Amino acid sequence: MTGPFLYDDDPAPLHTGTPRRRHGLLVAILAGTVLVAVGMVAAMFLVKGSPEEQGREVAGVFLVALEQDDVETAHQLLCQDERANLSPASVGSVYLAETPGRVVGADAAGDGKLRVEVSWADGTTSEWTVISEDGPRICGTTGPG
Repeated sequence: MTGPFLYDDDPAPLHTGTPRRRHGLLVAILAGTVLVAVGMVAAMFLVKGSPEEQGREVAGVFLVALEQDDVETAHQLLCQDERANLSPASVGSVYLAETPGRVVGADAAGDGKLRVEVSWADGTTSEWTVISEDGPRICGTTGPG
């Protein structure tokens, strides 16, 4: 450039310092993402409950539906294999005992399955298997029924 300048010097470059590395910003973004992910998992656990709580809940709804002869609702709470093997009308004969029952507990059975214990008024017990298949589903029974 030529010409008269306001000052005697040429225009100075705007960025003369050495560039700074901003590793702290990247670490903060990564740590924030991890915290949000952990928070979402914890929130899901708090909102939906533990797998055992979900198993007890679905077994309770299933039991009440059967005891009130709502076989369609009970049939929809079965896993796909059980729905394929049982008609809605036959669900009660497989899963219900002759006396009223109540859900008394649930524990992990391995392979993503839960065992839900149902106690019948005559003192007998059944174990229903609950699996996660688009939500918790009843998928088998042992004992009276």
